[in-house]
Amino acid sequence: MTFLDNAPRFLFFTGKGGVGKTSLACASALKLAEQGRRVLLVSTDPASNIGQVFGVTIGHRIVPLPGVKRVDALEIDPQAAAQGYRNRIIDPVRDALPPSVLKNIEEQLSGACTTEIAAFDEFTALLADSLPVRAYDHIVFDTAPTGHTIRLLKLPGAWSGFLDTQGTGASCLGPLAGLEKQRTQYKAAVLALADPARTRFILVARAQRTALDELARTRAEFAAAGLAHAHLVINGLLPAQEGEQDPLAAAIAQREQAALAALPAGLQALPCDHIPLKPFNLVGVEALRTLLSPAPAPVAPARAAPPPPAGTVTLASLTDAIAADGRGLILLMGKGGVGKTTLAAAIAVNLARRGYPVHLTTSDPAAHLGTTLAGTTAHLTVSRIDPAVETERYRAHVLATRGASLDAEGRALLEEDLRSPCTTEIAVFQAFARTIEAARTGFVVLDTAPTGHTLLLLDATGAYDRESARHRHGDAQASPMRLLQDPRQTKVLLVTLAEATPVLEAAHLQDDLHRAGITPFAWVINQSLAASHPRSALLQNRAESELSQIARVLAGKAPRVAIVPFAAEEPTGIGRLAALAVSAPGASADSDHRTAPAHTAAP
Repeated sequence: MTFLDNAPRFLFFTGKGGVGKTSLACASALKLAEQGRRVLLVSTDPASNIGQVFGVTIGHRIVPLPGVKRVDALEIDPQAAAQGYRNRIIDPVRDALPPSVLKNIEEQLSGACTTEIAAFDEFTALLADSLPVRAYDHIVFDTAPTGHTIRLLKLPGAWSGFLDTQGTGASCLGPLAGLEKQRTQYKAAVLALADPARTRFILVARAQRTALDELARTRAEFAAAGLAHAHLVINGLLPAQEGEQDPLAAAIAQREQAALAALPAGLQALPCDHIPLKPFNLVGVEALRTLLSPAPAPVAPARAAPPPPAGTVTLASLTDAIAADGRGLILLMGKGGVGKTTLAAAIAVNLARRGYPVHLTTSDPAAHLGTTLAGTTAHLTVSRIDPAVETERYRAHVLATRGASLDAEGRALLEEDLRSPCTTEIAVFQAFARTIEAARTGFVVLDTAPTGHTLLLLDATGAYDRESARHRHGDAQASPMRLLQDPRQTKVLLVTLAEATPVLEAAHLQDDLHRAGITPFAWVINQSLAASHPRSALLQNRAESELSQIARVLAGKAPRVAIVPFAAEEPTGIGRLAALAVSAPGASADSDHRTAPAHTAAP
């Protein structure tokens, strides 16, 4: 694999969710360690899966991987980082201030901006060669899906520039006059990211048009930020021979080759590796070692997998249940790459075709609903919560309101404060709150960012709720969090694939939602091979491995479980999206009426 040839110290694996970044990062760490190098494997994804891949608990500290020589691991946990950050600010004054003042400071530091900055500090410390990581030959980063990784990689330059121009005052980082350490650390991070001798970006994609188009946009944004040293990896290619006696496999292989033939211009000049699809999930050290091995993985003899267990419903019947209230917010959540954007568009199209006015939007910075829809239909409007647009809107509003009564010096200070990168977090939250409010009078279908970042957005909603509760007099429904907690107003769909990691992440997400007082309306198991009856031996191997995960979801007593078969044609365009709402094997109309206690056990 050429992407590991003459590997520099920092390796970043990035790309759209679900393309195999975590597997490739983990396998690369093992490969480098086998060459005698000492490696630190780091996840910057708030919903990290490294621990699940290796079957160990890692968490927010550097730990050795059991049974793996010369590889340590770290999962940057934004919540743990934020708590440590708050403690560093509050502990020195804890005994000197009254409890009411301390509580007020804690509330001010409970927002999403503080959480982002705390995690960002942990990230830049690794790039700045801090003492704990100097002994490692390589630091391998498994990053969050594309949109948030772009923001993370731009933040060192953004904060460095902000600190260079602001000498006094305060920000989310604390008093600016005392931030020489951060200024030095952020500049060191900028230099490391821009140096091809120290940093390489591995852009990972599946051979799918939407994934490759997104990666081309990522490549362009990286290049504009001075991060031009990249390598392309096409992961999970289905071997052509699998389609010889299987129409589904043949359609998949043909679709993949067509996508590669139309590779976006921005990717064509990059060095590129192709990695074939494996017949098993890449969990555990031995499975990971096969990923980068030149030898083909063994495939068990072909045998038809049994249909999915009874108890699932179709996407059509799930849409019927959603439509029953005639309005509300439909919130699709889950790990990156499980198909939230496709399913959000499919549900919105089917509600619109039933005559309901529907607004389809997304909070994912990397989502492009226009590409998925590839057309229009009656009763459907489409938008996007664009961080850049929302930030400018928020700045203009603050200057027009708070800035209207300020003198020239005060307005200049306000403008400086609004140039802080934290302004984006506030602006995106406010757009999210407006989206929730719009669902009072019609259907709003919201395709969210991958799990970890959506939870941070919900944390911001909770912090706003706690703050506003202190001043609220009257209707509690004015709070966005109250609307999310109302099952008549909000229906949360947890989207997963029938694979161990997405199912486990969705289960953890369900637990987090329960703690916030939100009960999911349904689980949706997307792109199921078991529901598609493949004839290819390799696909049958993968279909059979799905059954235990589908059973696990059903055993978790989710209120509803819908299953969507793997589509032979990429589900883009109004017609194909509408066609997703068809009967699936194993569906039962009666199971639409299964109910569960408000806080059922997670799978």
